[in-house]
Amino acid sequence: MRIFFSGIGGVGIGPLAQVALQAGYDIVGSDLSDSRMTESLASSGVRMSIGLQTGEFLQSEHAKSPVSYYVYTAALPADAPEMLVAKQLGIPCLKRDGLLSRIIDEKGLDLIAVAGTHGKTTTSGMFAWVMQQLGLPLSYLVGTTMPFGPSGKFDSDSRYIVYECDEYDRNFLHYTPKLSVITAIDYDHPDTFPTRESYQQAFTAFIDQSDKSLLWQKDYNALGTHEITSDYTLFDESMLLDHIKLPGLHVRQNAFLVERAMMQLFPDTQYHDIVSAINSFPGTHRRMEKLGDNLYTDYGHHPAEIKATLQLAREMSDYVVLVYQPHQNTRQHEVRGDYTDQTFVDASEIYWLPTYLSRENANLDVLTPQQLSSDINDRQKVHVADLNDELWTHIQRHREAGHLVLIMGAGNVDGWARSLI
Repeated sequence: MRIFFSGIGGVGIGPLAQVALQAGYDIVGSDLSDSRMTESLASSGVRMSIGLQTGEFLQSEHAKSPVSYYVYTAALPADAPEMLVAKQLGIPCLKRDGLLSRIIDEKGLDLIAVAGTHGKTTTSGMFAWVMQQLGLPLSYLVGTTMPFGPSGKFDSDSRYIVYECDEYDRNFLHYTPKLSVITAIDYDHPDTFPTRESYQQAFTAFIDQSDKSLLWQKDYNALGTHEITSDYTLFDESMLLDHIKLPGLHVRQNAFLVERAMMQLFPDTQYHDIVSAINSFPGTHRRMEKLGDNLYTDYGHHPAEIKATLQLAREMSDYVVLVYQPHQNTRQHEVRGDYTDQTFVDASEIYWLPTYLSRENANLDVLTPQQLSSDINDRQKVHVADLNDELWTHIQRHREAGHLVLIMGAGNVDGWARSLI
């Protein structure tokens, strides 16, 4: 099978391309720009086109050897030139979930799905780390780069594949997992789920499609009146997790789910070895990743993620400075009421950036930093800012003063900071 990946350097498509390559498929691809992922794939001999995705490269590769599938992300518009060429050539077009389902079936793998509004990436990466430390074969896909291995891996000896199962575009409803680990349920992605009810229904359907699920009581409660008909285990989020030494309450809770899943999947493995592996987890990129002295970056862009990550940062420092870039104006109209003092209780100062625009509803007014932060009563700790030299000067001043600076957002704020380090 020959597969063409559009957006091959992305955090969703790239790991899938790595898995497909290691599973023995012939792959090629394209992307608008270079990335760590494209560099990694190129070093493995993958042919790709970087730049304008006009479809010419796809056409030439198809002429050399027929392409079986054109794989694309949900973010790709239906009138993208490359996709139009694929359709003209009669190449079947699949989103990543369609291809992964085929690989899982063809290779006879059991799926361990990590789902939830927050925490999927860290928890998926932790699974990969723990199984690596215990010498257990595993295939996996994680939506970020990691310091201890590739983002995607296929092991021919593995029985299981761990997948960061995203709810956006209802991606996770294409799978029937052996085990689902639900990290958190908070309403998100209003462009896919126009109501909280539709979001709850989707998660309930996903859990019902799983043979067994692990989740916290609070997240079960977040499903509202929807009843789960499949097998599941609930955990009380107030339980003590003193045996897990990782910083951040939400990280410890995610680690506990990994611990319980490992005990269930591998009952012959020593409990002490599982906990020891968890406590040595080095983390993943863009999840409280250290960029330099007193400077960290995180992908979080939902109020619940902000609150949890600030709590983690406060465990590390008594003075936390947040540089926050909201993501997607459509989302901001849904979550603006959650930007409260309670959400930012662990932030000593906040530099609030304009919203990074993506997949927008043109009928909605773009909310300003002043509007979004209006429910924070302590106005002295909120500073409206832009990505410019003045902001970087403030960041450097805080770092020199020994303050922990946390850069947070799913837009271009991370790349901006990295370019200045």
